[in-house]
Amino acid sequence: MRNSEAPVREKRDGAAVGNRFRIRQEIAPVPRIILGVIPVVALLGLWFLLTLGAAEERAISPLILPSPWEVVKSLHSLWFEAELSRSIVASAGRVILGFAAALVIAFPLGIAMGAFSRIRALFGPLSVFGSYLPIPALVPLTMSLFGIGEIQKVMFLGLAFLIYLLPMFVKAVDGVQDVYLQTAYTMGVTQSQAVGKVVLPIAAPGIVNAMRLGFGIGWTYIILAEMVAADRGLGQIIIIAQRRGPREHIYLVLVVIVLIAYLTDRLWVRLARGLFPYQETK
Repeated sequence: MRNSEAPVREKRDGAAVGNRFRIRQEIAPVPRIILGVIPVVALLGLWFLLTLGAAEERAISPLILPSPWEVVKSLHSLWFEAELSRSIVASAGRVILGFAAALVIAFPLGIAMGAFSRIRALFGPLSVFGSYLPIPALVPLTMSLFGIGEIQKVMFLGLAFLIYLLPMFVKAVDGVQDVYLQTAYTMGVTQSQAVGKVVLPIAAPGIVNAMRLGFGIGWTYIILAEMVAADRGLGQIIIIAQRRGPREHIYLVLVVIVLIAYLTDRLWVRLARGLFPYQETK
């Protein structure tokens, strides 16, 4: 009797484990929040343990990893002495200008490459070359072309945005099914009308989503943009903190960058919902 119960028990245990780890399993909101909080709490706990005690007793020197409380206490000096608010405005302005400069080229070129095979064949090799180009290599390149002033920082971000946005715009146009174009052609539309009244409206959700993702990418490059000769900016605060201290500012600025990127991403999501409410049903 015991031997017959063992396989049944093992089968039930295996089924329970399988139910917990099904592929693409739907998770309720509360368990999802709990699962997301666990690694954050574990990381904060490890940080606290590694920085516990006096400076000479810690596992990691405070010059490398200050304690969570030391980081929080440095917020006052970051806000008033390092002028955090002005640095946020300066960095945001550079990101916005770089994004706008990239859109001027990436939007029309991406639409044209996605719609017309000859234009894609013409610019495709350059797009492939850019996709493999390491972004940090653009820093000395833009410095040699534009100097070390404000234009260099904007152009660096613009090139970084362009490299990311162009293939994304092409992909969004590629997603327009041929059946829509064939239907439009049977109604006698011209090539320009097919692009403006068929391709663009259908590809618009994908284009806006590409812009949303690309704008977030810009905040990951802001430190590189402000490494040299930046009179103000989030990257400049990090460089100064790395050279002269306090090191706590590095961690706080990284948190600020993540928060700004997250908030701007939420704004893009709200914009997309307002422009394309029908996408919510998909």
